[in-house]
Amino acid sequence: MDSAFEILDDEAYNIFSPSAQLAILDSGFTWTEGPLWLNTSQQLLFNDIPPNTTYSWSESKGTKVYLNPSGYTQNIPRGGEPGANGLLLDSKGQLVLCQHGDRRMATMNSTLDSPVSDFVTLIDEYKGKKFNSPNDAVFSKAGNLYFTDPPYGLAQPDYQEMPFNGVYRYSSAGKISLIDSTLTRPNGIAFAPDEKTLYVANSDPAGAIWMQYSIDEKTGNILNKSVFYDATEAAKIDKGLPDGLKVNDQGYIFASGPGGIWVFNPAAKCIAKIRTGQATSNCAFGADQNTLFLTADDYLMKATFK
Repeated sequence: MDSAFEILDDEAYNIFSPSAQLAILDSGFTWTEGPLWLNTSQQLLFNDIPPNTTYSWSESKGTKVYLNPSGYTQNIPRGGEPGANGLLLDSKGQLVLCQHGDRRMATMNSTLDSPVSDFVTLIDEYKGKKFNSPNDAVFSKAGNLYFTDPPYGLAQPDYQEMPFNGVYRYSSAGKISLIDSTLTRPNGIAFAPDEKTLYVANSDPAGAIWMQYSIDEKTGNILNKSVFYDATEAAKIDKGLPDGLKVNDQGYIFASGPGGIWVFNPAAKCIAKIRTGQATSNCAFGADQNTLFLTADDYLMKATFK
């Protein structure tokens, strides 16, 4: 087993075999984010946020520009983090993007095989005020879109219209609801397999935590919330904060955090870590759940479990 895999409990051997490896696929980016595996074309999409570009990577073709611009489509020059962040597919197989610069959730108005920087707004405001910079998102099986909205993408001439950084639910019927306005830096978001629990990362050095929300199965609304795990002390030692996360079919949570990827069981016990040596932003499963792609600072990596 590669030395990058730190086993903290024997339960981790349900996931990792002695042949588990971590490899660098590419490097030289600015800040990578939003990995998404496209099984139909056997390629990975990921974002480099500051240069406003989405890339594709495949075994056969390597890394290619997929979209530019990806998250900011206006002609007014700006700095900061304008590109797209989280990427996901809707029920029709269309690409949905968390667009920092345009401050909206949007759909790419073209096919996955012939991408163009033409986007349709899904939602860009709450109660008449523009979002900050939508960061990460997940669909429920019922088609409801849950997403986070921290301020990371804001830059002049932008300004924050919301007095908070929210977690939202955009229903399949087109209704926007505020789930939580108390997190200082809401970031990664993912469901447990049964969708009874929603996990949200908070990327704040002063409160480096993962939250869990109990979901009403009929309405999709939040019943209650609690801290899933507090990594504030760990964030003082290792690079990185709670950021993007994914959950496998067994309910194990793969969450970017201090030092790399933290692997939790559903009872909030950290059973392993994948140490990247970088501030790790996000992860995504490949064609099966024995492969995990990682975006880590200026790197694109792949962990193979078996």
